[in-house]
Amino acid sequence: MVLSDIAAISEIAHARGAEVSVDNTFMSPALQSPLALGADIVMHSTTKYLNGHSDGIGGALIGSKPEHKDRFLLVQKASGGVLSPFECYLALRGIKTMPLRIKQHEENGRAVAEFLSSHPKVSKLAYPGLASHPQYELAVRQQKGFGSMLSFELASREEAARFLAGIKIFLNAESLGGVESLASHSATTTHASVSAETRAQMGITEGRIRLSVGIEDKEDLIADLDQALAAV
Repeated sequence: MVLSDIAAISEIAHARGAEVSVDNTFMSPALQSPLALGADIVMHSTTKYLNGHSDGIGGALIGSKPEHKDRFLLVQKASGGVLSPFECYLALRGIKTMPLRIKQHEENGRAVAEFLSSHPKVSKLAYPGLASHPQYELAVRQQKGFGSMLSFELASREEAARFLAGIKIFLNAESLGGVESLASHSATTTHASVSAETRAQMGITEGRIRLSVGIEDKEDLIADLDQALAAV
């Protein structure tokens, strides 16, 4: 949950003749417009918020210059990597409801973050929508909202395991951006391929939990977290 100043990075890169690519998956087009901030290419995992229902796999690249289109088409033709018609259908279906889903994702994400921010068993909560986040002002400046991705730390790997065993509405799964709420243990999922030493340097502790907050009733989600943390 460390933010990058897209406008500043783009200015520095362009002054040196380099292009800037931004993975906008966490924000989606509903909450952030990297091209408007100076980026040259934007990437989305359509598997996540664009599709939104955890039933399709794909990705999209959006360029800002005609030569980007030509290059993308060449790579698609020569290497594959083209979505099937059905995957395209699923993504287009999801986009129709994305603004409504994102609104609920963010409302729930903020409520969950506020609950966790005052919980005695939680430390180092990372959610850019809270004023306590060190990059809150940057988030306000370049985003239209704060999304529903966040992370927090428990005291140990054992506590993280007990928490994940206790959740009932949240699912213990690695993905994100779907209508269902997910929780995962970073050290053994998203960063399992990284050495323990490197994870420590990155700040990925053994007690780190990542949440993708879905669109269920927010009071139910908070109650689920509360009872799972009681088992820690």
